[in-house]
Amino acid sequence: MIKVPYLDSHTGGEPTRLVEICAPDLGNGTVADKREVFKQNFDSFRSMVLNEPRGSDVMVGALLVKPSLPDCDLGVIFFNNVGYLGMCGHGTIGLVASLAYQGRLKPGKVRIETPVGVVEAELHPAVNDSYPNRVSVRNIPSYRHQKNVALTVEGKEMHGDVAWGGNWFFLVQDHGLAVEMNNLEALTDLSWKIREELTRLNVTGKNGAVVDHVELFAHTEAADSKSFVLCPGKAYDRSPCGTGTSAKLACLAADGKLTPGQTWRQQSVVGSIFEGKVELAKDEVVPTITGEAWVMAEGNLLIDDRDPFKDGIRM
Repeated sequence: MIKVPYLDSHTGGEPTRLVEICAPDLGNGTVADKREVFKQNFDSFRSMVLNEPRGSDVMVGALLVKPSLPDCDLGVIFFNNVGYLGMCGHGTIGLVASLAYQGRLKPGKVRIETPVGVVEAELHPAVNDSYPNRVSVRNIPSYRHQKNVALTVEGKEMHGDVAWGGNWFFLVQDHGLAVEMNNLEALTDLSWKIREELTRLNVTGKNGAVVDHVELFAHTEAADSKSFVLCPGKAYDRSPCGTGTSAKLACLAADGKLTPGQTWRQQSVVGSIFEGKVELAKDEVVPTITGEAWVMAEGNLLIDDRDPFKDGIRM
């Protein structure tokens, strides 16, 4: 029997599972290199700790690894039910709050090496006697790659921007659907069809990268915007999505609708909110996302070699 310790948190409703001990040896390269070793040689570990029956389609895993850069404190690889992520905003907030819960981080700044670059997280002081759980993440530079791309889905023409926020997104405003919890089936169906159409039309990110996240926006009185985000494994993001909000902020800044230091409040389909700001550094848009995470479970995953689904149910 193998025991894999885990710590689960959620950020705005979106879960993160932190695993560290019993992880495979990924070598001494960069975190990007380690992600490739993980992907090529140890994908069963990803499925084992995250997929059913031990996990769920909505959960994101955070594998803590040693950074290769001397100015970084941590390294992390994020993964989901079908593969690997570049960066994960809600996951970074969950990771930092989880380490604070364990007593391994105190309020202040920490530099984290991810496969797509270095992010800086700030753990804010607790407002009571509990562990601090409010975190700001200064993300990698984000940008719009294509503007106002036209698509026709189910006879309806709509338009969207292709943007990078640590993952690739297609952001749509004129989709015509209500972004509400009672409309999840229609939102999921449309978003998946949009992704299929992007593939058919060969609409990609930089260097032919797959645009694997779709983000549908709507008006709300509770924030500056409301969104539904469909992730690569066909699960919707319960949080406002940190990398998706970063992509949105980059598009707003490109259109002159968001100035440096101005706060943008992005609401998720479940009602949780991230606060976002941008700064300009070397002519690049650098977003900062602020949110809260709550630790909700800890224990050991039990891996019995006799179990026919010990490696998880793979998609």
